[in-house]
Amino acid sequence: MRVDMQLTTERLILRPWAEADAEDLYRYAKDDRVGPIAGWPPHSSVDDSAEIIRTVFSAPETYAVCLKEDNRAIGSIGLMIGARSDKEIPDTEGEIGYWIGVPFWGKGLIPEAVRELVRHGFEDLKLDKIWCGYFDGNEKSKRVQEKCGFTWHRTRKDVYCELMGDIRTEQITCLTRGDWLSRGILDCVV
Repeated sequence: MRVDMQLTTERLILRPWAEADAEDLYRYAKDDRVGPIAGWPPHSSVDDSAEIIRTVFSAPETYAVCLKEDNRAIGSIGLMIGARSDKEIPDTEGEIGYWIGVPFWGKGLIPEAVRELVRHGFEDLKLDKIWCGYFDGNEKSKRVQEKCGFTWHRTRKDVYCELMGDIRTEQITCLTRGDWLSRGILDCVV
């Protein structure tokens, strides 16, 4: 990924994370309604968030989700291609992950970001398939995947969630390039 890579939608900018985003990241990632259901603990400080930006969010194809109006980070989205995913997928496939701060829930922003990252994955990166998943109980994430055309593929039981130190059941979904093309680029229900 080029350092200056940026994707845009009607309301959003998806751009690389910068250390200057640490306060905004902490503002939303400290909320215990966000991370734990997705498999990661709430952030404990601005320094914790800065470290996540340096280590986790510096990975290729990882973007801050920002409103166009102020370009401030309100969430994160990324594609883990091939071996970077825990789904044991080839380099021609990717796994998408995302979250958004609680004040922005229910506004259709994450489906909008997912649609753009899916477009980027299939058109620009030439991926054949994009995977996604959610832990049982994460109905919001399940709904995003349904809205964006992902279909259920399998259930993984007894998944050890290392960052949370617990065992979960994960529902795995996927979207193929062919299915995406047949539905049309903008055929996601908002």
